[in-house]
Amino acid sequence: MPGTNLTREEAQQRAKLLTVDSYEIDLDLSGAQGGGTSRSDEAESGGGTYRSVTTVRFDVAEDGADSFIDLIAPAVHEVTLNGDALEPAEVFADSRIALPGLLKGRNVLRVVADCAYTNTGEGLHRFVDPVDDQVYLYTQFEVPDARRVFASFEQPDLKATFQFTVKAPEGWTVVSNSPTPEPQDDVWVFEPTPRISTYITALIVGPYHAVHSVYEKDGQSVPLGIYCRPSLAEFLDADAIFEVTRQGFDWFQEKFDYAYPFAKYDQLFVPEFNAGAMENAGAVTIRDQYVFRSKVTDAAYEVRAETILHELAHMWFGDLVTMEWWNDLWLNESFATYTSIACQAHAPGSRWPHSWTTFANSMKTWAYRQDQLPSTHPIMAEINDLDDVLVNFDGITYAKGASVLKQLVAYVGMDEFFRGVQAYFKRHAFGNTRLSDLLGALEETSGRDLKTWSKKWLETAGINVLRPEIETDAEGVITSFAVRQEAPALPAGAKGEPVLRPHRIAIGLYDLDEASGKLVRAEDGRIELDVDGELTAVPQLAGRRRPAVVLLNDDDLSYAKVRLDEQSLAFVTEHLGDFASSLPRALCWASAWDMTRDGELATRDYLSLVLSGIGKESDIGVVQSLHRQVKLAVDLYADPSARDALLTRWTDATLAHLRAAEAGSDHQLAWARAFAATARTPEQLDLLNALLEGTQTIEGLAVDTELRWAFVQRLAAVGRFDEAEIAGEYERDKTAAGERHAATARAARPTEEAKAEAWASVVDSDKLPNAVQEAVIAGFVQTDQRELLAPYTERYFEVLKDTWDSRSHEMAQQIAVGLYPAVQVTEDTLRRTDEWLASAAPGAALRRLVSESRAGVERSLKAQAADAAAK
Repeated sequence: MPGTNLTREEAQQRAKLLTVDSYEIDLDLSGAQGGGTSRSDEAESGGGTYRSVTTVRFDVAEDGADSFIDLIAPAVHEVTLNGDALEPAEVFADSRIALPGLLKGRNVLRVVADCAYTNTGEGLHRFVDPVDDQVYLYTQFEVPDARRVFASFEQPDLKATFQFTVKAPEGWTVVSNSPTPEPQDDVWVFEPTPRISTYITALIVGPYHAVHSVYEKDGQSVPLGIYCRPSLAEFLDADAIFEVTRQGFDWFQEKFDYAYPFAKYDQLFVPEFNAGAMENAGAVTIRDQYVFRSKVTDAAYEVRAETILHELAHMWFGDLVTMEWWNDLWLNESFATYTSIACQAHAPGSRWPHSWTTFANSMKTWAYRQDQLPSTHPIMAEINDLDDVLVNFDGITYAKGASVLKQLVAYVGMDEFFRGVQAYFKRHAFGNTRLSDLLGALEETSGRDLKTWSKKWLETAGINVLRPEIETDAEGVITSFAVRQEAPALPAGAKGEPVLRPHRIAIGLYDLDEASGKLVRAEDGRIELDVDGELTAVPQLAGRRRPAVVLLNDDDLSYAKVRLDEQSLAFVTEHLGDFASSLPRALCWASAWDMTRDGELATRDYLSLVLSGIGKESDIGVVQSLHRQVKLAVDLYADPSARDALLTRWTDATLAHLRAAEAGSDHQLAWARAFAATARTPEQLDLLNALLEGTQTIEGLAVDTELRWAFVQRLAAVGRFDEAEIAGEYERDKTAAGERHAATARAARPTEEAKAEAWASVVDSDKLPNAVQEAVIAGFVQTDQRELLAPYTERYFEVLKDTWDSRSHEMAQQIAVGLYPAVQVTEDTLRRTDEWLASAAPGAALRRLVSESRAGVERSLKAQAADAAAK
């Protein structure tokens, strides 16, 4: 039996046989409100079922051929193929309806089914807002979940038009890919879409709040809409969202030389969304945590803007032109990531021209981490089936892929790159492509042969290391300069062999400017060149005075680990915060973090480096990343016997920076959150409590709703707060977000009873919605509760296989990754993991997730040993 999987071979066979013309989908959602019941009364899987009627018209290449259509539904009532009624019990099994004896030429299929609302963020998600007791629905179909709502040929290369008809409760709004019509008797009949893939169709249904505008330029007029729940409407900064959206329209249409391809553009902030956002054609869904209820730093607005631009870029790359199969998912996501950040960096009027600093600081560190796991894979991964792709939305698919696209742009030139993209869109509009189609267009515009480049960059795994080799004379003049490239062995268990690659990089030469005290790059202190092979000579640097700092991969053009020479490292250690520009600072911070993760820099020395330089760091995104990295390093990478002392040193520093920060600044808020994350002494915890109660204040620090919850969760985790205080805080914030925060606080309490209750709610029951389950797991795992959590290592391995087999992918992945005993950094954890992997015989997807978690413990052990050796 296929279960819910689909192999690439099956998809290829079906694509050869079928050409899909159109879908007509009729959904009766009139019972969705369900009487306004509260969440606690909700039925399993989101609350019941709804009637789904699908009519599909498609052409078949062979007379008498057999095929199948995809559907996941509790009940199928009718299957009619070319006017003949088929018995549902005979043709429907697992996730498929068999289609026997197809006619050559046109075929018509009608399927009547009861489909289920979900509470997992897959298919048609049903959410009850505790503020107004109203139901809000939205769909999420990528990768294979349109089949949870209507019968569909669920693969990206079987494009068709989609015409939705939806019956909804009175007073509700229905939004889809096509413009929203006027309802007749609460029935909404949409115009057919252009030819698109099943996974980017969408429906968003409920009493949503809406703000409308329009994008107009040179005679073009595109209606714009922004939607959220009414309970979030007071926080919706629609003007700022429209501003970013318009900048994206301007920049993308100019660079792509192709007008926006759909009739309107709606952005819908929806609850309990698993990802950041989804590129449904003309109806983008976005997690509603991006409607900020409390003060956030500019870094949060920058990340939201990147998400908005990422999804807008997908309207062309992904929606207009779509991958043939999921092995090119990386190209879909990498292109959207690269172009969204390039738009932030270059679009006129952008608030975030430093976006490449953020990319180097966050996205690339994600990529480097992912690329050093045993599951590392080529950017162009081998995707044999749906199970493969579901675990491939990772740091290689998004971040390494985007890094390599940035390298490709440096290699071929930005103008040549976008001319190739323009040709690609015009050639393949509303069609499906492979990587070779894009590379062919880029070869035409750039004149570069990209076959070798593609083979080395896209078809191999792993990271190269670049080191400078510098010789100077007695006067400090460079006599010889070369770049050495290394290809470290791939992690144990990874497939493939390490390879050297061609790199287009810049070398930056930095000195301390005496007047400003800043590290600056001289006007002639940048050299751009191709690095290839093991050793690349750089003769143009011979004869120059050696600068204070030599920085390889300056401007972050390539994807590689960069190591500083001994003299540069010593100088940077003293002056990291003194770089005048944010990007070289970020590159040095990233290099230091990478060295810490690799056990080349002791955790105590990393902490000292951060404390010496973070006070001078102006980029708030970098500051917040350093906060996260220091906490992770001290929690997991520090010698356990030194951990308390390092935590004390760090927490004391966070409080000092909090008190010293400019009143009301982003830095002040970031330091408040960092302090709350590790506050530990009675005096520090008293301060958190006093800030909550208002008996103490810090000038400029608004202890608003979200910051209050951060304080409450820490006080709960150390045993200061129990149910009464948590319930009292929830009374102040009886919202969906408040519900999640309270669930985290309850699970964080340091008692056996609290842990047992949290574990049971996630593992023994499957009633929690996706977002609440995620919140409980976040609270359950506390790094300073290792002894309390120790018994759950064995319980995790006892239930993992059955839990994985019985839950939907999103829910199972949360449990498999979130409850793995990552805080138990011991050889015993490795041994128990290995025993489970050997005996449980997990499928490839689950094996990958557990192996990745195991690699984290192995890395932590190595780093702890390095820290202990540095005493």
